[in-house]
Amino acid sequence: MTESSLLIRPFKEGDEEALVSLWNMCKLTVPWNNPYKDIARKLKVQAELFLVGYLEDKLIASVMAGYDGHRGWINYFAVHPDFQARGYGKQLMDNVENRLRELGCPKINCRFEKGTIGFSHSIKNLALLRKSASTWVKGLKMISDFYPIQRYKTSIFIQINNA
Repeated sequence: MTESSLLIRPFKEGDEEALVSLWNMCKLTVPWNNPYKDIARKLKVQAELFLVGYLEDKLIASVMAGYDGHRGWINYFAVHPDFQARGYGKQLMDNVENRLRELGCPKINCRFEKGTIGFSHSIKNLALLRKSASTWVKGLKMISDFYPIQRYKTSIFIQINNA
């Protein structure tokens, strides 16, 4: 349960330094991948899926998502270590999942690198299933993916999995 609601909104240029600091603190950055370039690239493609979470005036969470028409991807999912296990990550993920669902996204893949702060707690609370060493998946239930079929006087549903 959360202490208070997280203000979730798309990234703005003024967030950059606090965001990179958060990513460093959560061990999401690596020497061969410049986070400032990642931010600049993301702002050119589906910037509305690049979200930050504020608690009062402090940036404490982020998620960078994308959808290619086949599946969604979650990158740079972070919650400040001092604010983990309070439901803020779930609020942020629910928000981005809803945005992806509105785009027609049936499935998301999430990447978590070994050593990411809060890794095991996030996996459990976000209902993700392991696909490979660093990739987890989650189906996004969409009403349009289910078709009722009449059989033996009872309705059953068949999920069409086009992911």
